Amino acid sequence: MRPALWLRRSRAVSTLRRGVWDDNPVYRQILGICSTLAVTNLLVNTVVMDLGLIFATAMSCWTVSLLRNVTPKRVRMMAQVLIIASYVILVDLALKAYLPEISEALGPYVGLIITNCIIMGRCEAFAAKNPPGLAFLDGLGCAVGYSLVLLAIAFFRELLGFGTLFGYPVLPEGVTLWTIMAMPPGAFFMLGLAIWFFRTIQKPREA
Repeated sequence: MRPALWLRRSRAVSTLRRGVWDDNPVYRQILGICSTLAVTNLLVNTVVMDLGLIFATAMSCWTVSLLRNVTPKRVRMMAQVLIIASYVILVDLALKAYLPEISEALGPYVGLIITNCIIMGRCEAFAAKNPPGLAFLDGLGCAVGYSLVLLAIAFFRELLGFGTLFGYPVLPEGVTLWTIMAMPPGAFFMLGLAIWFFRTIQKPREA
């Protein structure tokens, strides 16, 4: 394999891995906590929200990078918000057209993707300074890493709070459910446990 090609592949893999694991937005940077607390009570809502966030983040980063050399610096933040809003509107329209019940359940949280600090941060910190391919992978990695943590939290919240997974009962009758897991405080507890768990795994590698 030619050295230049190997370096490009190595950088692409490291860019993707950084967002998913090494510098995860949730347990490393503590970003995007609003969605973590708001939509993780049910797995189906979390999956839909995650897919919308992955699409909006990856495509926004790619577009910002594509236009980075023609966007005036004095209006770059406004341009980035406009780009992000365009993709989020597409997600919102698709949900209303094909998944109206979930769209109603998620409410304003889909629209709040526009101001999600993960998207804004990656567009400004990485996409505006790197080529489109790497920017896409950076946005994809951060969004996937964020989504995996949300799915882990939603799994335990729905299981312990409702006794179901994706709406299907899985716990036997008579098992006492933890009502607090279906409430906002349950999200705080699960988020704290998730941060502790993943940071503990990473400690040996950091040392």
